[in-house]
Formats: sequence, structure tokens, C-alpha cells
Amino acid sequence: MLERIDHDGLLELRLARPPVNALDPDLIVALAEAVRTAPEEGARAVILSGRPGLFSAGLDVPAFLALDRAAVSDAWRAFFELCSRLAHSDVPVAAALTGHAPAGGCVLALFTEYRVLAAGKSKMGLNEVAVGLHMPWVIHEAARFVAGSRNAQRISTTGKLWSAEEALALGLVDELAAEEDVLERALDWAREQLALPPIAARWARDVARGPLWAALDAREEFDPHDDLVDMWFSDETQAALRALVASLGK
Repeated sequence: MLERIDHDGLLELRLARPPVNALDPDLIVALAEAVRTAPEEGARAVILSGRPGLFSAGLDVPAFLALDRAAVSDAWRAFFELCSRLAHSDVPVAAALTGHAPAGGCVLALFTEYRVLAAGKSKMGLNEVAVGLHMPWVIHEAARFVAGSRNAQRISTTGKLWSAEEALALGLVDELAAEEDVLERALDWAREQLALPPIAARWARDVARGPLWAALDAREEFDPHDDLVDMWFSDETQAALRALVASLGK
């Protein structure tokens, strides 16, 4: 489900949930806990990665559809806790996007500090609206923090999955690399961060991430949790999700 690979003190957390690294509640909780404990266990940086050709297909919709209201509520809280853990990490966090990163896979990347995407066929984006899902305000704010207001509007409202070149132009990612070089480029970024004077670097990271922290702190004000769960169980969203699952089965 989640592999831990040490690169001389740089911890790679590799999503390993075949076939598409979909984020079910167990993987979400495990990843949040791994990010939380990484500094305590001696990691000097964290790199999220996936398998060649695919980072993560996003939320495991079939698994979520099988949950009752209480379990869906818990799962959403766990997902936002994971986002918060990434944003508040005491050590640098990068995303080695080894392939496609739609929906929840893109969301995880937005809450890291540096994103390297595999060039070529990779697609990335927030396609929630295209499949009938509500776009949480805090996720839009993360897109705005990363890509700027105008690009965040395009990313959040079109439901489009962008090519690697488009993702770079929009600011969704920081660089492109050949698939086999993605992890090493993310590790290089982490090494560059760790080579800086540590106190000054930590201060600069905290100052830079302030707007993202503020959005996470304000999440309940703008996205009341019960409203998000109500939206999940609305007729429109449920119908769209079941249609999505049916299409995947084909």
C-alpha cells in the first residue's frame, strides 16, 4: 500500500496500491501518519512518488461509494488532515509525479512544495467538476497558491486534464523530466533545500507557506464539513459517481 524507501536520509513514500494507486481511507490515513512521523524517524525530507506512468488516479470512488455517511465524513476529514500534514511538514516535501495525477493525485501534489512531472503522456489536473464532484474551497485555494488566481480558475472550473507541457505552463508543476529521472530530480531539489542554512531556510519556507496554512485554518468557515458530506450524498453527485464507476468497468 505504501512503501518507504530511504535515500540517505531522504524518505521516499511510494504509493503502492495496484492497479492505479487510488486513495482509499486506509491509504489516506497511512500516508498522513507517515508524513507526520517522518521527521521523528530521522527523515530530512519527504518525497511522494508512484509507479512508472502513474502517480495516483485520485480517490478510490468505488470504495467511497460503499461507505455510509459517518464513514464518508471520517474519510474526508482524514483526506484534509493529510493535506494539512503535507503543508505543515517540518521537513521539505516534494512530489515525484511519475505519471498521471488527476483529481486527488493532483491535490496531494498541490500541498507539497515542489512538483516534478514525467514528460510525455502524463496528464494532470483537477477534473472533479467534470465527474460531478464539488470543488472544496481549500483545494481551489491551494491551486491559487501554486498557480495564481487566473490559472487556478481555469484549473478548477474546466474539469480538464492538462498535458505535461500545459501543466508546466500553468504553474501546476515546477519542472518536467523523463519518467526515469523524475524521482532523482525531486531528490535533487530536496538536497538543494538541505544545503541552505537550516534556520534561515526553515523561516523562509514557513513565511512562504503562510497563505496555504491560512486557507487550511479557514477551511471549515468556507467549506462546512457537513455541507461537503451533504454534497457527496446529493442525487446529482451520486449519479455522476456511479456513472463514472460504470464507465471504468467498461
